[in-house]
Amino acid sequence: MSSPLLKVENLTKHYPTASGFLKNSAPVVRAVEDVSFTVEAGETLCIVGESGCGKSTIARLLMRLVDPTAGRVLIDGTDIAGLKMYELRAWRRRMQMVFQDPYSSLNPRLTAGQIITEPAQNFQRLNRKQSQALAADLLVKVGMAPEMMNRLPSEMSGGQRQRLGIARALALEPTLIIADEAVSALDVSVQAQILNLLMDLQRQMGIAFIFISHDLGVVEHVGHRVAVMYLGRIVELATCQALFAKPVHPYTEALIAAAPVPDPARVRLAVPLEGEVPSPINPPSGCAFHPRCPLSVDRCRVEVPPLVTMADGRVVACHVRAPATTKLAHQSLLPVPSSAAE
Repeated sequence: MSSPLLKVENLTKHYPTASGFLKNSAPVVRAVEDVSFTVEAGETLCIVGESGCGKSTIARLLMRLVDPTAGRVLIDGTDIAGLKMYELRAWRRRMQMVFQDPYSSLNPRLTAGQIITEPAQNFQRLNRKQSQALAADLLVKVGMAPEMMNRLPSEMSGGQRQRLGIARALALEPTLIIADEAVSALDVSVQAQILNLLMDLQRQMGIAFIFISHDLGVVEHVGHRVAVMYLGRIVELATCQALFAKPVHPYTEALIAAAPVPDPARVRLAVPLEGEVPSPINPPSGCAFHPRCPLSVDRCRVEVPPLVTMADGRVVACHVRAPATTKLAHQSLLPVPSSAAE
């Protein structure tokens, strides 16, 4: 079996709440805590959870926009989390990012053509003819006319700007693209166009995606596997089909129950979820979800549940639904489904 494209091992990120001589004694914000997963070539791994659960922090850690407190990020076996900045430069071609706000992530003073070709210019010298050819080709790939290369971002719609951001991400021919809430600011019709575009590009170019979203309808449409996060930890990781057909962790169940259902005849799960996400500065002891969990027992209040492998291959961290007598899931791995999500 070939090694995964991306392998994340025990990734942790703590932010200090004070600086100077108080830094070591001050509490820390536990943004990400002991997260592990893999991504195969051509796969889409979706990361979901409430605001503040650590989704975007994971994206920044994978891109090395911030340095991890602990853990490893391996691309084809190389740990980029430990590389120096000059060593990291060559690896930046392998991973690109599509941001949530397409307008603020684009330079308003550059034309679309300049925005697309700027990443490539950082690694190789392109003359005017080569730059125009590259920009035109990528604009066509994302469903835009080549003539758009002379427009500024302010002269485009939200959907066009998001397509431009995707074209920029494709300029270096990456093997992995991280999309952080890439369609959440768009109209529903434009969302569908962008999602279908991403899936078409994946089929044509074999790109792997890490898709971060709070919209479970979108996740169900594009994902191969889903990692559910709560307060910095993964609590369930399963294939998309298995997760939506039968969620195991009480938090996953509550998320799916809270999602809007367009079919009035479809019965929704009646799982109460009260209260708010606890502070990452002072998380609850034991299972972080126990103050809001309708199934919590005494053990949940004192012992952090390990991720364990269930009979169907998913991994779950729950003392009640996934007792630790099941096989421990040290790497949080699941095989990639044989067919892509349609």
